[in-house]
This record gives sequence, C-alpha cells and structure tokens, in this order.
Amino acid sequence: MRLVIATCSVTYAGRLNAHLPLATRLLMIKADGAVLVHSDGGSYKPLNWMSPPAALRISEPAGDEAEAGIAEVWTVSAEKSDDTLSILIQEIHHDSSHELGTDPGLVKDGVEADLQRLLAAQMTRLGNGYSLIRREHVTPIGPVDILAKGPDGTVAVELKRRGDIDGVEQLTRYLDLLNRDPLLAPVTGVLAAQQIKPQARTLAEDRGIRCVVLDYEDMKGEQAGEPRLF
Repeated sequence: MRLVIATCSVTYAGRLNAHLPLATRLLMIKADGAVLVHSDGGSYKPLNWMSPPAALRISEPAGDEAEAGIAEVWTVSAEKSDDTLSILIQEIHHDSSHELGTDPGLVKDGVEADLQRLLAAQMTRLGNGYSLIRREHVTPIGPVDILAKGPDGTVAVELKRRGDIDGVEQLTRYLDLLNRDPLLAPVTGVLAAQQIKPQARTLAEDRGIRCVVLDYEDMKGEQAGEPRLF
C-alpha cells in the first residue's frame, strides 16, 4: 500500500461528475488497484475513490496546469468503464509504501451462526421443556435455523441479531410450509434475537409468534462455564 499526503484537487468523471477543490488530503493506492481520497474527517469513508480493477498513470503537467503550480497529474482509469479519477498534485508532503501481506479477513463475533450454535446448546433460553430436534432444518424455501420440541409440540425458531418485520415474514413462510407436514404439525414459531423492533414484535404477536430476546454475552459465559451471580 502506498500512502501519500498531498495538496491536491480531485475530479471524478463518468457515471457522475464530482470535484474536490485544492486541499491537503491522504491518497491511498492499494495493491488491488483501488485509489481512495481521504480527508481528516468523515470517519472511514473516503471523499472520492476508484474501485478496482483500475490503472494509475502519473504524468507531467502541461500548459495551464504547469502555470498553476501543479507538480504531477495522476489519472486513474477504470478498466470496465470510461470513469476516470483525475488528481492534480500541487505538493507532496509525505510518500511511503508498505507491504501489508495477506489479510486473514474479519472474524465476526455475535453473528447469527454464533447465536444458533449457542441456543442449540441452551434450549432452556426459550423456556422449560424445550429440546433441540435439529439445526438448519431443510425446507424447499430455505433452512429453518432451529427446529425444536416444545411443551406443546414442534417449534420453528428464526434467529436474528436484530429482529425486524422481514424476520417475522420469513418465519411466517416457514410456518405455513411446515404446518402442511402431518409429521410435524402443529408447528408454532419463535423469533429469537438480541434486539427486536417494536413493529416486529407487534406483527409477530398478531400472528401467534412468540418473541424471545437473547443475551449473547450471557450465553457465551454459560458456554465457557464462567461463574454467574444468578
């Protein structure tokens, strides 16, 4: 990765046109061909960028650009379109290159797969008398996260980090299909999530679906055998 801090102006031409007036910015040139223009604010989001695959060409200024004090002209061209990112550099304050190596990727904690694994081992989170039948129960329209045995029969559990109306609709479709199977019917539903939006809760309860809020940190602690006060 090459990092350049430069006083520059930036113009994007293509699907849309955008211009950044002369200012000091951070230019990131990544090994995959991406070029990103950052300011000292705006969090992680660049002011402008060119996604890979792209080619960077550096040339000498000519005519009005040279007279305006431009030292270098960077032209970044997209390989799959006519889009271009033109960077007119007046002065470079810092220029360094770094070999970052292969990145192992982001390891997420608390995703739906983690909730499913923990809940399958802690079915009493749904209440007394619940036991696991299977995880990822296959149906023609997709897998049900958890199929369980409850005090009153079969239960389909849909797991979400944040339960919203889409989750309720998804579980409704599963229930409609599962209740056509005489070996499983009657099947009731549980929407289990770390957070459940009020609109989703209202819709779920209207359809006879029970909502359960899961405490992920507490579930992890129980799995690890950590002592708890209660």
